[in-house]
Amino acid sequence: MAEFILKAMVKERGIEDQYHIESAAVSYEEMGNPIYPPAKRCLTQHGIPFDNQKRARRINSGDYDRFDTIICMDASNLRLMKYIIPDDPEGKIHMMMSYAGKSRDVADPWYTGDFEATYRDLVEGCTAMLDQYTE
Repeated sequence: MAEFILKAMVKERGIEDQYHIESAAVSYEEMGNPIYPPAKRCLTQHGIPFDNQKRARRINSGDYDRFDTIICMDASNLRLMKYIIPDDPEGKIHMMMSYAGKSRDVADPWYTGDFEATYRDLVEGCTAMLDQYTE
């Protein structure tokens, strides 16, 4: 959801050519799977376009060099990412809600089923992040 929310936001601001936005998982669990249907429904309800061809992939150590910023949704993701990318010498790895000045995880719809809470968190975090990076 975060990938498509952020892509919609940069497009709305007319700065999509300045960003390459891509999501990845920290486990192999969902590799190759399409976007989870309830996530699609939530995005559709909010008018957020998404790529039906998108398939889950796992983050890899090379992504550290490929991206300027790597954002984790929760503490579990951050802990697991440290096995894949053990060091962050350039300070690229951040927690999503930290951009909004909050020291908590993005609400996880996988366990709660509350995709609206996740959507609200992601909009808040993505908006704050873009505001910070585009000032």
